[in-house]
This record gives sequence, C-alpha cells and structure tokens, in this order.
Amino acid sequence: MSIYFVGAGPGDPELLTVKAQGLLSRADCCIWAGSLVNPQILQILPTHAEVHDSSAMTLAEIVETMMVADKNRQCVVRLHTGDPSIFSAIGEQMDALCAQGVPFEIVPGISAFQGAAAAMKVELTRPELTQTVVLTRTPGRTPMPETEAIEHFARTGATLCLYLSVGQIAKLAYRLRPFYGEMCPAAVIYRATWPDELVLRGNLSNIAWLATSSQITRTALVMVGWAIEGNRSPSRLYSSNFSHQFRKSESQ
Repeated sequence: MSIYFVGAGPGDPELLTVKAQGLLSRADCCIWAGSLVNPQILQILPTHAEVHDSSAMTLAEIVETMMVADKNRQCVVRLHTGDPSIFSAIGEQMDALCAQGVPFEIVPGISAFQGAAAAMKVELTRPELTQTVVLTRTPGRTPMPETEAIEHFARTGATLCLYLSVGQIAKLAYRLRPFYGEMCPAAVIYRATWPDELVLRGNLSNIAWLATSSQITRTALVMVGWAIEGNRSPSRLYSSNFSHQFRKSESQ
C-alpha cells in the first residue's frame, strides 16, 4: 500500500494524527489542497519529496500523478483539509483508482466543525435540547438535492454546522429565522485552530452583519442552534441522583 488519503485537520499542525505525521515524514510525493491546508504541515515532509498543489490540477492530473508515483514504488500522500470523508471530493479520486485496480488507504482527520466547536468551547449536543448535529452546506456552484434544503434540517431543531456557506450568510439567516427564531445563537468561525482564528458570536438577527463587517467571505464555518449558547441543564450522567452500571445514586 503506497497511496494514502490523509486528513490534515482544521489547520493546527499539532492536530494531525500520529499516523498522518508518520506518513508525511516518509512521503516521496505529496499532493495537497494548497488553498485550504496550512502550509506549515508541509514542513514535516522529507526534503526529497515532490510537492504538488491540487488547487491548480484537474482530476485526471491528480490521479495520474498518484498512479505514476505508485508505479515507481513511492509513498504518496494525498493531503486533504479536515477529514477526507466530508466535502473533500475524494470519492471521484477513489473511483478512478479502483477502476485501475490501484489500492489505497484513508487516514481520518479532525474536521472543521470539531475545531470550530473547540474554538467556541461549546458542546454541540445538550441533554433535552438537541442530540443531533447536522453537517451540511448551502447551494452554490454545486447544487443541493431538493430533499436537503436547509428548511428540512431546521425543522428538527438540530445544531447546524454549515460548510462553504458563509458567503450566503444573510440569505441563510433569513431562511432559518422562521424555525429557530431571531434570537437563536449563531456563530461564524473563521479558520478554526489557525493562528488568525476568529470567532464571531451572535444570533440569527445579527450574524450576517457581523460576518460582513469582519469581511469574512470564505474559509469559515457557520453554526446555528440553541446548544451553542451554553449554560444549559447538565446531563444526568454525573448527577448524584442518577445511577448506572458503574455508580449508584446517593438516594440508593
């Protein structure tokens, strides 16, 4: 096995997995998402490694580069931002490799929504409020299936984590207000875990203004939901009146 799809995490090089660091340290060829991945991560590569920026490459060029390196028995790291399983377009790359009978491995990484939650110091699921997190986006150059319109998810009251959507935040907030209310907490997290990370906290009535005022139009995640407000009822898990397999309640 010599081709690895590796999650680079949300930005901070220290959030790479140990396995990802090991693969990068011995890679002979690295194809990275130059417009999204922190370039400091490339410092882990050996000096002899070939480096290709996929932002200027087509699918055919990416696959051909991987296959040529693989035939030359080189260790290939295809470095994607966050976790490769979400909004990374690895599906078409894997399909192309499978069609040629070329094996590969996937190394997961921390996604932007996890880095954003850490930056905000919030729990996205709160007892008796919401136990569901929705990872989605608004339509852009890539259309959305009709069944996945944001209104369908909003009806559930789940915590929404929206990728690739900050450029349409005014329209997004307008569409969500009938379901969550104007005062529902909302946030924009710009480049979570990067040195220039910026967290904007507001609600659905002012989050668009906050983002526009800060000139944030890309590389940011939008969060909406009452769970991100914090200061909610604690879970029963550690309650003195709640018993489970490992602890009896005080009343018992």
